[in-house]
Amino acid sequence: MKSSTLEKALGAMTIVVILAALEMAVRLGYVNVALTPSPSVVLAKTAGIVVAGSLWEPLRSTLYLLFTAYLLGSFLAIGLGLLMGRIQALYDLFEPLIEFLRPLPKPALLPPLILFLGLGDAMKLTVVGMGVFFPVLVNTIQGVRGTDPVKLAVARTLGHSSASALMSVVLPSALPMIFAGLRVSLGLGLILVVIAEMLAGTGGVGYLIIDMQRSFQVANMYAWILILAVLGFTLNHLFLQLERRAIPWAIPSST
Repeated sequence: MKSSTLEKALGAMTIVVILAALEMAVRLGYVNVALTPSPSVVLAKTAGIVVAGSLWEPLRSTLYLLFTAYLLGSFLAIGLGLLMGRIQALYDLFEPLIEFLRPLPKPALLPPLILFLGLGDAMKLTVVGMGVFFPVLVNTIQGVRGTDPVKLAVARTLGHSSASALMSVVLPSALPMIFAGLRVSLGLGLILVVIAEMLAGTGGVGYLIIDMQRSFQVANMYAWILILAVLGFTLNHLFLQLERRAIPWAIPSST
């Protein structure tokens, strides 16, 4: 535990040193301030955005799209993954299609999705949902197929039906893999929703970042990037806390 705390402190100190070095470089004229404002200016702009209350509407729009697509994509992926992991015929039916679509970079789907769905929320939800779906699906399948067969044999001996064994034995066994997929998908979902907002140009944090860049409001652009970084860090931290409570048996005691 002490080693972990020390490592975290050193990591935080590294960020402080880098920011201090950048601040000094800007003040000494080694960096073009028109392109890279000092960290103190960016922090001041960020504080101004928060104090003025202009943070919440774009953030609400981004989070709405992210969590709507994330929850729908994850729910469908877990349901299908449980079935494919347990039913070989279903696995054989869908596995070629999944392996064909899974490696496809999801941002590459934005142009055709824009053609079919326009620039509204439907396009954004679809691309984010697809990005979330595949990591959760693959991890769920692997978690289900990795269930100890002895446990399943014991469940059958005790009279559990297939559905009962799925919920009481298979799902708990697969949860660590499922949560790993959910964590990866959360980061991917945030990336994709920001990209979709940038291309659609219709609200959200991603739209504001690209709009500030186009209007040469560089300090404001970096302020929104900082807000996005804090959002990603916060979501990851909250997910780790949820994971520790949901599957404490799978979390190493040293973390």
